[in-house]
Amino acid sequence: MRFLSMVRINERAGQKPDAKLMDDMGRLMAEMSAAGSLLDTAGLRPTAEGKRVRLSHGRQTVVDGPFAETKEVVAGYAMLQAASMDEALALARRFLEVHGDGWEVECELRQIDEGGCDAE
Repeated sequence: MRFLSMVRINERAGQKPDAKLMDDMGRLMAEMSAAGSLLDTAGLRPTAEGKRVRLSHGRQTVVDGPFAETKEVVAGYAMLQAASMDEALALARRFLEVHGDGWEVECELRQIDEGGCDAE
């Protein structure tokens, strides 16, 4: 099964990864990739560089970032391969542990619906 882990942070907190975190994260990603449990991952650019496109009652609108009403934003993602939600949860917990005590980070885990658009 595939799972999407959306990494959420408070963008206004100004947290920046230091060299140790980047090294630790690199080792973890290499290990998880070699094991076949990390399929893809990336960080996202700040919301100030983003746009939101909304459809409401047949009308589309575009809002430029940053998005003032949003406190926590998706800062990155990881596509995981796991046998169960419990296994995916263990992978997300390892990712969070690498950050140590100084970070406020949240991972939202969602299983990919392999059934297509018709599945509920």
